[in-house]
Amino acid sequence: MKLEVLGPVFSVCKARDLSGVDFSAEYCFVGKTDAELSLVCPRSAAPANALAREDGWRAFRVAGTLDFSLTGVLAGLSTALAGAGVGIFAVSTYDTDYILVKEKDLPRALAALRAAGHEIAE
Repeated sequence: MKLEVLGPVFSVCKARDLSGVDFSAEYCFVGKTDAELSLVCPRSAAPANALAREDGWRAFRVAGTLDFSLTGVLAGLSTALAGAGVGIFAVSTYDTDYILVKEKDLPRALAALRAAGHEIAE
């Protein structure tokens, strides 16, 4: 599987509302449930009114479009990363999957993914 490392350093935020969110940022993932409102965005676009925020995440995505009938994509990636002791934060879109790892863990994560047979475009 081909993976693409994204350039920005990301923040994972717990938001009060969407008033401070910069939807013009190149990346902006919003997740809303009955219990919380979460946001993943470039650190430079993190809203000042976030209830909580964790900076220092790097991201990579599965290249191309994934068919909904595919199974085990995230399981395979997360298993390789877990074996290397790397924690993840996963986000999916209609087309593909994104995995975020702490910036300090990125080299170890990429090495583990390469060892598992994945191609990495940096």
